[in-house]
Amino acid sequence: MIPRERVLEKLDSLLRSNDYKSAKQLLEYWLSEAMSMGDMQGVLLMQNELMGLCRKLGERENALGFAQSALEQVGKMGIGDNVGAATTYLNSATVCKAFSLPEDAINLFELAREIYERDLKPDDDRLAGLYNNMGLALVDLGRFSEADELYKKALSVLDNNEGKEPEQAITYLNMATAAETQFGLEEAAPKINELLKAATERLDIGRDRTDGNYAFVCEKCASVFGYYGRKAYEIELLSRTRRIYEGN
Repeated sequence: MIPRERVLEKLDSLLRSNDYKSAKQLLEYWLSEAMSMGDMQGVLLMQNELMGLCRKLGERENALGFAQSALEQVGKMGIGDNVGAATTYLNSATVCKAFSLPEDAINLFELAREIYERDLKPDDDRLAGLYNNMGLALVDLGRFSEADELYKKALSVLDNNEGKEPEQAITYLNMATAAETQFGLEEAAPKINELLKAATERLDIGRDRTDGNYAFVCEKCASVFGYYGRKAYEIELLSRTRRIYEGN
């Protein structure tokens, strides 16, 4: 089998340094190695990581290709009804959502949700990730009340997990975007301001963090604050991102 833990540690290090090119090369190398070894679990892991990385890089065809390959791999392995398969459904759904295929995304999210809600503990933070991402696809489809319900579920799960303030911030920003989409910017302004304040409070709790996840979240959230006119806070979040990536 490929050395999964070592590969993921190296991957995290490269992502923390914002070295996406090397990260992709690392994953592609170990995908090839896993295939040559007949390590099917390793193949599935690398496919999942690659679809996520290509999604972040905006590589539509690559991301969708790795998602399709991972779904086919789940079928070949006969594991379509376990948590590992559900994670592949979730990751593939997130790729579909990112590249404007919300209907395909919802179908995959539903498969993941059925397994996660059945097999995971109610406070497992993987449920929050599912609810957040599924909510985004529901907003794209105009199913706002369903999305709001899932965002509230995500916050409830995250409240029971230490150190998940960045993920809470993302949820609040998702809710702000949903409010604007549903009601328009002017009508939704009071609600958006309230949600931006909540997101700011959550992000500021971790202002001294040095992990790659916090850097990624700050970078992701910065543009949202900028869009809503919080330019100073956008600059602050990008500064935090650079500090982590540059090791300062």
